[in-house]
Amino acid sequence: MWFLYFLSWIALLIQLCIITLSIAAGLYYLAELVEEYTVVTGKIIRYLIFFTTAVFIGMVFFEDFPFLMMGGGLASCVVHYLILQDFPYFYVSSPAFIGSIVALLFNHYMAFSYFSTHWYPFPDVLAYFTICLWLVPFSFFVSLSANENVLPTVSGSSEQEPTDVVTNYFRKNKKTGLLSFFRMAQDSVLPQRARKQF
Repeated sequence: MWFLYFLSWIALLIQLCIITLSIAAGLYYLAELVEEYTVVTGKIIRYLIFFTTAVFIGMVFFEDFPFLMMGGGLASCVVHYLILQDFPYFYVSSPAFIGSIVALLFNHYMAFSYFSTHWYPFPDVLAYFTICLWLVPFSFFVSLSANENVLPTVSGSSEQEPTDVVTNYFRKNKKTGLLSFFRMAQDSVLPQRARKQF
């Protein structure tokens, strides 16, 4: 009896490793697609914001959620749309980005406080969190690496930086995105194969 119990824990650890690797491979593939098709990604995120806004409007009319919770969700959709104006670039110090972080925390607080006092089936709660709270921020998270391969169009020159657009672009260290993180993890974790010289 104890041996099968021990094997079940080993199988659980193996399954967790497989699930983690599958999620990482999927995120890597999505980041590759986002870098390749930046304009299409911006349109998809715009449609996701419109879809989420329509879902919040539908919940105002058809469900019995608090107005503050729905108002916070609609405000987060507006802030997400403001972030999309500079896509594929993300400015962490911009008011829209800071507002989206505040709105994300506020909406999670409102959702957790509401669902802890009102009973709903788990699939309903998961549907609310997935569609209303996580869909658009996750798409922005996956597209963080999209600005690494975008060619420069305007020089951000100042007194210390050169005025040449191409020199200014290649001087900056652009290795901070999600795809760069996965490439660094791949290089440090997986062994490198040496090519045979004939």
